[in-house]
Amino acid sequence: MKLRYIAMVATGLTLMASCTDNDYAEFDKGNTELAINASATELTLNEVEHATDALELTWTSGTNHGTGNRISYTLELAIAGTEFAEPAIIKSNVLQEYSWKPNVETLNAIVLNDLHCPAGVPATIEARITATVANMEETQVATTEFVVTPYAPVTPTLFIIGDATPNGWSVDAATEMSRTDNGIFTWTGDLAAGELKFITTKGQFLPSYGVDAAGKLVLRTSDDQPDGKIVIAEAHCYKVDVNLLTLTVTLTQTEGVVPPYDAIFFVGNETDWNFVPMYQDPLDPFIFKLGYEFVKGGDFKFGTAPGSWENMYKAAEENAPYTNTGVSFISGFDPDPKWVLNADELGAYRFSLDIRTGAERMLMRPFTAFECVYLVGEAAPNGWDLGNATPMTVDSASPYIFTWSGNLKAGELKFSTDKKDDWMGGWYLAPSEGAEPAGVAETAIFINKSDDWYKDMYPELSVGDIDRKWNITEAGAYTITLNTLTDQITIRKQ
Repeated sequence: MKLRYIAMVATGLTLMASCTDNDYAEFDKGNTELAINASATELTLNEVEHATDALELTWTSGTNHGTGNRISYTLELAIAGTEFAEPAIIKSNVLQEYSWKPNVETLNAIVLNDLHCPAGVPATIEARITATVANMEETQVATTEFVVTPYAPVTPTLFIIGDATPNGWSVDAATEMSRTDNGIFTWTGDLAAGELKFITTKGQFLPSYGVDAAGKLVLRTSDDQPDGKIVIAEAHCYKVDVNLLTLTVTLTQTEGVVPPYDAIFFVGNETDWNFVPMYQDPLDPFIFKLGYEFVKGGDFKFGTAPGSWENMYKAAEENAPYTNTGVSFISGFDPDPKWVLNADELGAYRFSLDIRTGAERMLMRPFTAFECVYLVGEAAPNGWDLGNATPMTVDSASPYIFTWSGNLKAGELKFSTDKKDDWMGGWYLAPSEGAEPAGVAETAIFINKSDDWYKDMYPELSVGDIDRKWNITEAGAYTITLNTLTDQITIRKQ
């Protein structure tokens, strides 16, 4: 660690009163030297751990020489030995901030894209903190170094091709898979008997991923390399899951991708027997959801068409409690068993109905309003700093509605309900990865990654890997309204 003072000229002391930081509990910062430390001196970054903390840089306050004047801080990173000729500016003139803790993905992007260091090669990075005292020409500077080895991120897109796939070997018509997280892709559809592999770029055969003799994925970047393909022996509907970080591929036979009904309605005593539409889950088209506040309770069941008492999903027994997950599909009017919510059980509930033929079930449980919801992501005011995530404001008319107005930057955005530091808590996510806000009410995905209820709801998905984010394409002033009970969100540019 190194320390130096630049242009140490104490001027403007007579203006002390006009620039005192009233937020400081201690106006006299004494004569503490500015110092900066890194929590690690050598790091090898791994995309598997992209959402975990990479390191933490912390610095002392420095001194304001007893003036009470506020101190601002600028944090920069540069390749060691370059004298910060082309630095990456991490923080600029911030007040009362004494640390920076990027996750692995953020630090990796800075080292690769801003500092232009090659992947897989250790790079010595110098961090510089500059402290400036208001109304003084003094600048305090401290530096520290750490070594980091960045990784080359895997492709953000993946396509499936082959004579077993819907569009054959045409790379121009390749079928795109859905990205759920870094390196993790999924696709469900009909496959014929034949072969398939994966390409990273539509219209190009290379790079591609095939398999070796053991069935492990292999990246192919040249025509001279082996071109092992996955063989589909039986035509069927398959769920294809690819993890490029672990180089694994799983194909699971499943039922068709089209559910028997594309609309489901909640109906019962609570609704005065009117048909209330549920929404189709963006993660699973066989699941229909609803958040509802019960004030009367009584019997309820689920319809498939407004006003029709035929082809209904009903309880598996008469007067079933809401905790009973059993479902019977009844094509005629009878029998007519229903669930019942008692008078002492009234309140807000979340419930979901899975209409997979032969595996129908209903999940329902009480819903407690969140204390707060927070903006997280590079588009948010505080970026990916989860501990300092930007809070929304609860609406005075409803504990379930949160609003926020302010400036967003271009980039990714999602919403945390608990700021769990392992990132495995409650999240409101986009209906699809990279979705641009519609500007009107749309359905958000709510997932609590540490809650077994959600893991049980999606037996074919890895809940912990789901991380769909909105893509804010244009910086500017936005207003956001989120109904946490109904999962409806509006992100509107002003």
